[in-house]
Amino acid sequence: MSSTSRNTSVHDIVLFSAKPYDRAAFDEANQALDAPLVLEYLDTRLTEQTAPLAAGATSVCAFVNDDVSEAVLRTLAEAGTRLVAMRCAGYNNVDLDAAGRLGVTVVRVPSYSPNAVAEHTLALMLALNRKIHRAHNRVRDGNFSLDGLVGFDMAGKTAAVIGTGKIGVIVARLLWHLRCEVVAVDPFEDDHLRELGVSYVSLDEAFQRADIVTLNCPLTADTHHLIDEAALEAMKPGAMLVNTGRGALVDTNAVLASLKSGRLGSLALDVYEEEGDLFFEDRSDEIIDDDVFARLLTFPNVLITAHQAFLTREALTAIAETTLGNVRTVTAGGTCDNVVDAN
Repeated sequence: MSSTSRNTSVHDIVLFSAKPYDRAAFDEANQALDAPLVLEYLDTRLTEQTAPLAAGATSVCAFVNDDVSEAVLRTLAEAGTRLVAMRCAGYNNVDLDAAGRLGVTVVRVPSYSPNAVAEHTLALMLALNRKIHRAHNRVRDGNFSLDGLVGFDMAGKTAAVIGTGKIGVIVARLLWHLRCEVVAVDPFEDDHLRELGVSYVSLDEAFQRADIVTLNCPLTADTHHLIDEAALEAMKPGAMLVNTGRGALVDTNAVLASLKSGRLGSLALDVYEEEGDLFFEDRSDEIIDDDVFARLLTFPNVLITAHQAFLTREALTAIAETTLGNVRTVTAGGTCDNVVDAN
């Protein structure tokens, strides 16, 4: 279905920002149900302008960069939508207070494949350290020089895992298997990690000790711009910073300044604070007018992927199955453990 029109018949779920891989996963999961739902896919993002496209749908499915603000929720509610199903773990883009006032239930997928994100986190670290992205481009151009490709042994280095939830725990374990000294920051300590010898420390101590800092925590009011100018100054000179959590965990302008000064050694991102106008679309024929992002791309010690850490077959299947299960449970009046509210 195109992004500018939709069938006016009633659909159980309208999915915004639906890419081919979403459609394949949801179609497969839906056909496995004893009573398949009626799904409609829209490739456009959910915004104030596109919200009317869901008119008549009882449920709307949204993703990380969709706009689920009060204005959007009001448009959806007035047209009959009573459920917003986030097909992701995060819901910082949802106005939960407004949803409550408007009688719209919000559900999410709290865990789909923490292995997918954790493994991508490790892949970014290894690729950035060993300059795989630069080496790949050189070899394709027939340049077999090794100058400028020197990395470091991960073994023996100190890695700080900020956030040891389902994803962070796996990241910490993978780093432990690489024989890193792993320190962690989280208000809730994981007993298994402690048994492995992982030390829980303060954020300041983690910054001071770490050769590698990886962000695997949720975005909240307390973690917004967790990595700012002060945090970067507190880090060990030459440290590597990796963010596969949420873009707004990092103050990008502060990171740019630290990269330019040479204090921050390298940076890997799978998320970006202003990614909503960039990621998930083919913009190869466009001029990127985000000057901050364009500047990041000029650094040889920066590696960026476009929010693909979740993108495995297993994760897509789990997302589709959980989302459809959430919708069926809520619309049937059952108790759903994945409901989120302002409390």
